[in-house]
Amino acid sequence: MNIKLLCIGKTDNKNLEELILLYSKRLSFYINFDLEVIPDLKKTKNLGEEQQKEKEGNLILNKIGPTDHLILLDEKGKEMNSVVFSDYLQKKMNSGIKTLIFVIGGPYGFSPAVYAKAQGKISLSKMTFSHQMVRLFATEQLYRAFTILKNEPYHHR
Repeated sequence: MNIKLLCIGKTDNKNLEELILLYSKRLSFYINFDLEVIPDLKKTKNLGEEQQKEKEGNLILNKIGPTDHLILLDEKGKEMNSVVFSDYLQKKMNSGIKTLIFVIGGPYGFSPAVYAKAQGKISLSKMTFSHQMVRLFATEQLYRAFTILKNEPYHHR
């Protein structure tokens, strides 16, 4: 299985970027992992929330193949601890999914079209985090999940 983390907009914090890169590299020892950034929309000043979500949604949907399995990182998604998340990933791998795509949306969330295409939603927390922080947390949790599955000492149960 391949895992892709799809994000809107670049990370402008070098410290976060370094940590995301660290966990991305570590994760690549376990699975084919790719972090793909969709560039920020230009000229959003005159766009309303719904218009921006729709434009970002189209960019997201253009990156999703017909057999890809789409999971949204969404505040209304299912919350799980790290061990449950590792079991969730194992079930996805066992089910024969070729590419699992996690998506971090833009500042206003996802368009209805993206919600309609998604096969699931996961919440990292009830708290609100910047989209840049969510990239780090998602990448670290993916890495942690694989160390749990391999019974490695990174995660202390």
